[in-house]
Amino acid sequence: MTELFEDKLHEECGVFGIYGHPEAARLTYLGVYALQHRGQESCGIVVSNGARLHSERDMGHVSEVFDQSRLDRLPGTSAIGHVRYSTAGEVSIRECQPFLVACQHGQIAICHNGNLPFAREERKRLERDGAIFSSTSDTEVVLHGVARSRAANAIEAIPEVLRNTEGAFSMLFLTPTELIAIRDPRGFRPLALGRLNDAWVIASETCAFDLIDAKYVRDVEPGEMIVISEDGLRSTHPLPSQQHSMCIFEHVYFSRPDSIIFGQSVNRSRHRMGKRLAIEQPADADIVVPVPDSGVPAAIGYSAESGLPFRFGLVRNHYVGRTFIEPKQSIRSFGVRIKLNPVRHLIENKRIVLIDDSIVRGTTAKKIVRMVREAGARKIHVRISCPPTVGPCYYGVDTPNKSELIAANMSVEEIRDFIEADSLGYLSLDGMLAATGLNPDEACVACWNERYPTRITNEAETMHARDQAAAPARVAVEI
Repeated sequence: MTELFEDKLHEECGVFGIYGHPEAARLTYLGVYALQHRGQESCGIVVSNGARLHSERDMGHVSEVFDQSRLDRLPGTSAIGHVRYSTAGEVSIRECQPFLVACQHGQIAICHNGNLPFAREERKRLERDGAIFSSTSDTEVVLHGVARSRAANAIEAIPEVLRNTEGAFSMLFLTPTELIAIRDPRGFRPLALGRLNDAWVIASETCAFDLIDAKYVRDVEPGEMIVISEDGLRSTHPLPSQQHSMCIFEHVYFSRPDSIIFGQSVNRSRHRMGKRLAIEQPADADIVVPVPDSGVPAAIGYSAESGLPFRFGLVRNHYVGRTFIEPKQSIRSFGVRIKLNPVRHLIENKRIVLIDDSIVRGTTAKKIVRMVREAGARKIHVRISCPPTVGPCYYGVDTPNKSELIAANMSVEEIRDFIEADSLGYLSLDGMLAATGLNPDEACVACWNERYPTRITNEAETMHARDQAAAPARVAVEI
């Protein structure tokens, strides 16, 4: 059996919480199901019945892990849930979130979307002091800090621990009597607040609200902590104010197009990216074809602006599992073909504008271009709805090392030659930011310009400085 690796940046994680509903576990199940695109390795739910917390978690997709009998073991009126794709740590059941512990502050569960670059250093310090860890996750480091805090209760301990924590965190905590949400002061990762009748809901994306018929109220603000209890909702801002640095890749690729992220429609952003791309990178072609599914909104925008017809020239198989058995007889580009197949009569003898959201290593782009050409395309003009990705992310996105990022090591023309396209064009940084409708001064674009808004780990800073010294000067000019 062979793993089906995609040449894409992987989603981080997704969190969901609900307070004050008799079907808390089932609604959390639906909430994390809607967030499945943000993590496919593992999932879990912790529920409170008002006195104690109960946990169920396992490896696999939400629909695989939770059945009726498992949900029946989770009675209660408040809950948090998590889907995981690891950006740090191992892949095993020990890493499944939410984590649940009992400490001096009582039972506490935590789930986390983001990444804490300095957690490894803090973990070493805690281990020297005698701490015992059950996972390799950075999230457990925070839990240790809360458990060791001399604060009066968990509500006071959480901001105390996170006040000096650098990195990205949108976190949910559950105690027997409270649901607590907190977001880092820069607002790297999204977190939204909603309402379902008398219940409060919190989720990484608003698409989770839509599935359970909840109403989006607002975003949890950067640096805000929300405590929901029988006394209602209380909001404070206990963390030091910082310049906002919201991850624009949420709009380019990660989030579902039907979500509202950072107050803006993801679908509208991607449509505008496609329109800007058509203006900046026009092509002499016959049709516009998206690489499904994430390339579809940008391709629609490109088609609308350019006047070229939009066609679904590639069909995606949505039912591919995480592994597959490859035949002994070699099949060219088998890993790509099992997910994508060209519609020959739409492509044959046509000049194609092939729209995708990003190129990471370039290996999949090369196979797709080759597959489209073998289906009879006369010309293939690849257009990418974001700038070249030249730097790793340290804020909750699973990115390769810089040495594996093709745009960090090749010019646009060299990438075009590598993927065997007739032309290649990227959306500019200014064009992408304008398309989102977000304030450029409040956006994190470090993966495109390597201007990291916070300190990163000492090890990463050393590698980054070395890479900067060795990187071709032309890369910075082309961004």
